[in-house]
Amino acid sequence: MIDYPYYIRQSGLTIYDYIDPRDDRLYIPTYALEVILRDSLVGLSLSGLALRTRSKVVKSAICEALGYPIPRSFAKTQPRFPGQNFDVYTQKSMNVQIWNEEVDGNRRYVFLRVNEDDVINAVKVICGEELVQYDRTGTLTRKYQATMNSYGHDICSTNDSPTISNWIIDSPNTIIESAPNSVPRRSQLLRIAEIYRRLSPMVGKSISYLDAVQERNRGAELHAMICEHLGYSSYEDDGSYPDIANQLLEVKLQTSPTIDLGLHSPKDGEQIVTVGDTTFFSEDIRYAIFDGKVIGNQVFLQNLYLVAGTDFTNYFPLFQGRGTNAKLQLPLPNDFFD
Repeated sequence: MIDYPYYIRQSGLTIYDYIDPRDDRLYIPTYALEVILRDSLVGLSLSGLALRTRSKVVKSAICEALGYPIPRSFAKTQPRFPGQNFDVYTQKSMNVQIWNEEVDGNRRYVFLRVNEDDVINAVKVICGEELVQYDRTGTLTRKYQATMNSYGHDICSTNDSPTISNWIIDSPNTIIESAPNSVPRRSQLLRIAEIYRRLSPMVGKSISYLDAVQERNRGAELHAMICEHLGYSSYEDDGSYPDIANQLLEVKLQTSPTIDLGLHSPKDGEQIVTVGDTTFFSEDIRYAIFDGKVIGNQVFLQNLYLVAGTDFTNYFPLFQGRGTNAKLQLPLPNDFFD
């Protein structure tokens, strides 16, 4: 096999420089790309790395394997390696998520499988024409995202939305008798300042980090702590929106620069729940955002940002395109890496 990394090193090209696919010394054929990456990447440990760091480590290792210089920072191009026309996906599950574009039949797709110890143990490279056969729907699912900003101090919105402010009946009653996922009650819906007072003692505490891909489990631990601090006698989480429906409260634990808002945004104008003759919209939802820092095997809760939906974008701007990103989900067969 031609020593492609040698010729790439000699060329002085970067991963962003175009290479004619007919160039038999610089453009790596798909079969050779898989062999080179398998020989170089299998055995690489990603254990304990945050998702953003994992991505950079993987891309840096690929650069070294192919003979490219490692860029100071990796541009958000599509594909990520334009010169060789391929994208990279590090997979612990068999469900592939492709963001903001359809499968490109001419592009190559590099899949790296990691085991339970977060060590790469398999490499598979296929063309888009082959990958598209796993697309069952061809439908891009739109998700809202926002930019996470760290302020270095706790934040609480001055007021709730007008709808909530006018609906609440201030009462000394506790909320213990309610279930976290039940519909709001006028006499038990807490004002945003009271929620802030009850959740503030969580700042400075830690929860288990587990690993970079177990976001759902970390969220469950945080959710349980929040239920306890709010005064609920039980913990419930059925995955619905908002997380604590009884308080119209959505919960986020942030260790990355992107806030994944899911199918709802404070600016989408959607109806969320109707109680009696009052309808609550997305802008009425309160957001409890914990700014977390990974320290060893723990996530340290540095700050709490409790913001009303009406204030949300003042602190956390939505991504362009009304704040939406879209993903295509493709289930890979169990024998894909065999």
